[in-house]
Amino acid sequence: MTPKARRRPNGAGSVRQFPSGRWQVRVRDAAGVLRPTGTMFDTRLDAQTWLEQYTDGIVPAERPAPPTLRVYAETWLTGRSDALKPGTVALYRSLLDGHILPALGDKRLDHITVTRVYDWYDGLDASTPTQRRHIYGLLRTIMISAWRRDLIPTQPCRVPSGGSGKSVHQATPATVAELDAMTTALPARYKAMIPLASWCALRYGEVTELRRSDIDLDAAVVHVRRGVTRVGSEYVVGTPKSKAGRRNVAIPPHVLPAIEAHLAEHVGPDPGALLFPAAGDPDKHLAPGTWCKVWHPARLAAGRPDLHFHDLRHTGLTFAAIAGGTPAAVMARAGHDTRSMYDHYQHTVDGQDQALAALMSDMATGKVIPLKRRKARAAR
Repeated sequence: MTPKARRRPNGAGSVRQFPSGRWQVRVRDAAGVLRPTGTMFDTRLDAQTWLEQYTDGIVPAERPAPPTLRVYAETWLTGRSDALKPGTVALYRSLLDGHILPALGDKRLDHITVTRVYDWYDGLDASTPTQRRHIYGLLRTIMISAWRRDLIPTQPCRVPSGGSGKSVHQATPATVAELDAMTTALPARYKAMIPLASWCALRYGEVTELRRSDIDLDAAVVHVRRGVTRVGSEYVVGTPKSKAGRRNVAIPPHVLPAIEAHLAEHVGPDPGALLFPAAGDPDKHLAPGTWCKVWHPARLAAGRPDLHFHDLRHTGLTFAAIAGGTPAAVMARAGHDTRSMYDHYQHTVDGQDQALAALMSDMATGKVIPLKRRKARAAR
């Protein structure tokens, strides 16, 4: 029986299976004639891998074998640790140790096939789509890096939409009344966290790293220069997530009295004093666990047990967009450097259309002066 040949698209050679079930590789010589190699393979994958690594007379046996995913992933992460935020390094470490390396870590890079990736992906917990997306995205990034270094002939992570998808938690912006109810329910030393996180659209790590010198009451501005991340039991202070994250955020006038009162009553006189330190230790950052003990009851008091702290930032940026903020203005306020993140905050909330209609009527009757006319008047 004649073995069945399978030609490679690029014409470099072919693999064929014998009646015994074993596979042989044939490569083209200088005259273009297929010549069988002396090595037999147990699987088609092994034969094709050998052929894909064959180049200009150099056989794979003369090349060093690719490392395992575990070895390469460690090298990859170590080489990026200085450029990544400590929190990101900790996240990658957790995803590798918990979800990637146990299943694929001992496989050689060139043995991690498309089928194997599909099988592994299908085994990830589909009920946590955000985590699943992050896990798959990390493996894909590592495998693309290996492919670009010519350690593998092609990258095997080809799951459609594997790196995208909707999160389980879909944020619904809070109302002004809900923000007030949460603020009222909090202990006095934490009340100012709500307006800073919502009306000033700050992240938790940005709020809890704020110091007296970051608040300019005269200019009504919050200077966002740093953020804090908890890695294990340590608190790591660093720069914002992106270059755009280093920003000056205008404080809405109705929020100023609350911030001014907080500075007077709960913050030490030193310029470096934390606005929201740990209870009993003014030099230590507020622990997430301590905050949750007061945040969860405050959510319940407002009738919003679904609300995450980050949803307050989401709320503030949605309010800014509803108020007529241009994409550039809202992006600057948020510290975003891409338009896609601005679009993320374009929500239709209850009463938005009615509010816009009322604002247009106010403009028509002269109660509100359009922005362009206000600028022209100011210029005169």
